[in-house]
Amino acid sequence: MESQHYFSAQPAGPDTRRPLSVVLAGERRDLVTSSGLFSPDGVDKGTRILLDGVPAPEGRRMLDIGSGWGPIALTMALRAPEATVHAVDINERCIALTRENATRLGLTNVRASLPDEVDAAVEFDTIWSNPPIRIGKQDLHALLLRWLPRLAPGGRAWLVVQKNLGADSLQRWLGDELPSGFAVRRAETSKSFRIIEVNREAR
Repeated sequence: MESQHYFSAQPAGPDTRRPLSVVLAGERRDLVTSSGLFSPDGVDKGTRILLDGVPAPEGRRMLDIGSGWGPIALTMALRAPEATVHAVDINERCIALTRENATRLGLTNVRASLPDEVDAAVEFDTIWSNPPIRIGKQDLHALLLRWLPRLAPGGRAWLVVQKNLGADSLQRWLGDELPSGFAVRRAETSKSFRIIEVNREAR
């Protein structure tokens, strides 16, 4: 699959909506998808492992890093209807799809936007992400160091990463690079994926 969908604000190819039926938060949902984004035909294996393997989201402010058409953000919003869920992506088509799919599900608590549109003062109680590993190590590291330090005290982040794409080395790197007060551990191994948990100490 082309990697341009990870880092192009306006991906190549026509933006033609087509129906997508998937299971999110335990029920089948009728959504829409398009071309020029990650896993346009359904919930990819890594995201499914994340959604099935992490505890229920907690808190009032949540974040999905790299939303795609929205499976992670929509699931958080469905499972925590009182929370505000921020879904960030640099792909404008992904932002539009996440918004449209939230509307289709009657969700008013999803805020899909470009990263720079999120208030820099906001901290997050829960972060879930299937991060875009294929953008390259330098860009991936910059992305994660932009958002993970914004965990609120007592907050937790969950990342799903394929083992053969560097999950273990990424876990070690996060442990070394995140500020004091953050703890990183391998929470689960499922098939060819790791789920990495990042905790911030409560004040």
